[in-house]
Parts: sequence; C-alpha cells; structure tokens
Amino acid sequence: MQNQFISAIEQICEEKGISQDSVIEAIEAALIAAYKKDFGDKDQEVRIELDRSSGEARIFVSKEVVKEVQEGFEMLQIALPDAKKLNAKAKLGEMVEYEEDNKEFGRVAAQTAKQVIMQRIREAEREVVFNEFTDKEGQIIAATVQRVERGNVYIDLGHAVGVLFPGDQLPNEKYYTGQRIKVYVVRVEQTLRGPQIVVSRTHPEMIRRLFEMEVPEISGGNVDIVDIAREAGARTKIAVKSNVEGVDPVGTFVGGRGSRVQAVMNEIGEEKIDIIPYSEDSVEFISSALSPTKVLSVKLNEAEKKATVRVPEDQLSLAIGKSGQNVRLAAKLTGWNVDIDGGDEAGIEETAEAVADEPKPTNTKDLEDSLMTAAQEETPAQDEKPEAESTAEAESADEPKPEESEKPKDEPKPEDDNSEDKDEKSKPAAEVEESKEK
Repeated sequence: MQNQFISAIEQICEEKGISQDSVIEAIEAALIAAYKKDFGDKDQEVRIELDRSSGEARIFVSKEVVKEVQEGFEMLQIALPDAKKLNAKAKLGEMVEYEEDNKEFGRVAAQTAKQVIMQRIREAEREVVFNEFTDKEGQIIAATVQRVERGNVYIDLGHAVGVLFPGDQLPNEKYYTGQRIKVYVVRVEQTLRGPQIVVSRTHPEMIRRLFEMEVPEISGGNVDIVDIAREAGARTKIAVKSNVEGVDPVGTFVGGRGSRVQAVMNEIGEEKIDIIPYSEDSVEFISSALSPTKVLSVKLNEAEKKATVRVPEDQLSLAIGKSGQNVRLAAKLTGWNVDIDGGDEAGIEETAEAVADEPKPTNTKDLEDSLMTAAQEETPAQDEKPEAESTAEAESADEPKPEESEKPKDEPKPEDDNSEDKDEKSKPAAEVEESKEK
C-alpha cells in the first residue's frame, strides 16, 4: 500500500512537471484539512509529517497552556498540569505540541483532502509554468495552433497555452488548427486562472530573433542589429553595423543569393525587409534609410530633431512610399522627423535666374492695373495700321484701269518690235540699200 502511494506521487510529478516536494506539501495540507474537519477546529494549529520512504503520516497538535481551560476552547487550550505531563518545562502562555494518534477519516474529510490536493497541485503546476515562460520572455518558440476562437488564436506551447490576440496577428495570415508557426513571447501574466502567456507575430523584436537564428555572426559579435522599424505584414527596415573591419554588414545579413534574408521572410509571409547600413553621421544615415530613393540634400534642425530631405521630382512618390510608408519607417528607424521636399536643384537655379532677369513692372499697383496699361499701349498702334491700309485702298480705287482692259476681245494684239526686225532681215539686200539712199 505504501509503495503504491509513493509510486502515485512519482507519477504525478512526472505528468505535471512539478517537484516531489510540491506534491508532498499538497498531501500534508490535505491531511491537515481533513483532521480539522473531523477531529479538530479550524483555528487549531496542526502539523503533519509525511515519511517519504514509507508514506506514513504523523499528526502533531499545538495548544496554549492556561490555568483553566475555558468552555468551548478545549481544542485550543490545555491546562498547566496536563501540559506538564507532556513537557515538564511547560509554562503558562506557551504553546505545547504533542503527537496525536492516527485517525480514520470519514467520507467528507476524505473529499476535502482530495480537493485540497488537486488545488495545491494545480497551483504548483501554474507556478512552474509561470517561472518557465518568464525566463522565455523575448524569445521565439515553435508552437502549434490549438484552436481559433472569437478572433483569438490559442497556441499550444507544450506545458501551457499561449494566446495570440488580433493585434498581434499578421494581416495577411490565416490560422488553422494544427498549423506549425513560430511566435514571439511578449509577456507572461499571473491571473486568477493561472499564467497567461501573450505571444505575437508582429513584434519588431521577432525580426531580431529570426536573424539571430540565421546569422551566426551576430552571436560571434562581428555584426549587430542597431534598430528595427516594422509595419507588420508590409515592410520592415533594419539598421545593421559591423564591429570588425572588412566585414560587410549588409552582405552578411543578406547571405549568399539572399538565402539568409529569404529564410526570415519565409517566416513572416509576404513582408519585405530593407537592410540599411548604420552610420554615426545623421545625414548619411537618413539618406540610407530612405533607400532606394536618391537623396539630393539633407538639412538638419537639431533643436526640433527635424530633417528636411530634398529628392528629385521624379522620385518624390518613391521617397514617400505607399501611404507614406517609406518615410514613416525611415523616421522610426533614424529617430528624426523627416520631411520630404521634391524638386531638382538645377531646375530651381534656372528658374531663380529667369525670375531675377525679368523686368519688373513700373507704376502699377497690382496685376489688373498692369494688364490695363499694356492694353492701352497696344491700342494706338493697332488704330494707325488700319487707317494706313484704308488710305492705300482708296487711292488704288481712284486710278484708271489699264488700256488693255478697254480693248475689245476680238482686236488683234499689236506686234512687237522684234517682229519688225525680223521683216527687215527677210528683205533683199538691194531694197535695203535703196531705202538707205532715200
């Protein structure tokens, strides 16, 4: 019987993952409750010693030494003569402890003992779970989805169940029973129902832990992750630096053919990761944080912790990003309030020179007056030109038309001088001489 009792204790310890001392203490507390239920008083001081080798229990009761026991306090007080029999050195006002004979507990007392044992074991188990996962805060655990209920995802962590609240879930990720995922332990809270383990898939530190698993150089101290800015499910920017000369931090985190960064991205779905080289120079760091945008200039306001960044006009939307995502992540990563100013420096200088060379209007109060003045100056010139044109048309109308227009259409055209010369040449030479003599 005793061997069975000890075997039962060992089995409980193995199943619940609690120590044997916790189980023994629970049994002792249960026996004390059972004794008080049947044979003692709820205010009575009772102590139980349980032999771990044999399983035998010894009951010890303590009572106050008084001159005369008051009625109704028989379970709490003992007369001095009786106390002297138990302990010759007993004095008034002291407590005397004596061993009570083992009792046969009734059904109610046995049921009370059972409830106490179960409650104590449950409390011990919760304490073990709390201590175990308190040490795992800030770590990544491979777990299994147990169930999905009212938007919350309950994760089986082995000895405990964690909860993944909607705010800690990736937007584009669907969860189902039996799914294997990695979660980040955010905190462990002690509640009335036991420890509550809050896990997350959106915490920025989860990216750090995933890279620590893929990049052994981090544990070696060769490279470090300085800071992380994350919008879970969309994009993440991490700033990295090298502690060893000649080691490229960005290439170390990317890995051969992007194998390391791709392994991390596979754990967080469709989320993109930008790896930015860290720099002590704020201007250089801000320019790198806005990658892949080409930065023309950066002006810093140390007092307001504000940075004004100028980028080419055609890259303005790229610098801002979708819904301001790129500039927002850059501001989180660098710790500066970043303002984006679009425009090409060359174009701005040319425009400034053209404005400087342009003559300023004189004797005008506003734009409307200047337009009226310009219209009045153009009006006389326009009036003179039509008058000159009308005078020329009138003179041309008074002149007579050429004679050719007065000749009838049937009148033969006059022969020109060239035809006479042709006739003279065709006459005989004698006739020509006679005409000359005449």
